[in-house]
Amino acid sequence: MNEGGVQGQLSNLLKDLGQGLAAFHRDMGDRMESIVFVTMSEFRAHRKRKREPRTDHGRANCMFVMGGDVKGGHVYGKWPGLAEHQLNEGRDLALTTDFRSVLGEFWRSMLAFRNLAPVFPGFDNNSRKFAGLIRA
Repeated sequence: MNEGGVQGQLSNLLKDLGQGLAAFHRDMGDRMESIVFVTMSEFRAHRKRKREPRTDHGRANCMFVMGGDVKGGHVYGKWPGLAEHQLNEGRDLALTTDFRSVLGEFWRSMLAFRNLAPVFPGFDNNSRKFAGLIRA
């Protein structure tokens, strides 16, 4: 109940995360040019559900990415919408981006790791959905 709003728990935690990321970036200095930093959670955020129970954990989440070769300053992905036909199982915010697409693009572009099948078995690693995320 204390999650929303400018002074809510979520806002305060995101402020802490942002300050921590900024401090890391500052401390790395010129070394950030050779670093890609990705944050993600395997535990989806509260309050993603449009319908009851609203306190359950939805399916969608977000990732924050920073580093020297990252084309930053953008939100990548697609807003799925909150209309009835757009919700997952009629209640959850729909997942639109598979984290493997994002991580796979870094491995492919920056590390020349072409065969991602051992890392992500059974995942179609050839979509290149996030090819524009890395500077050429």
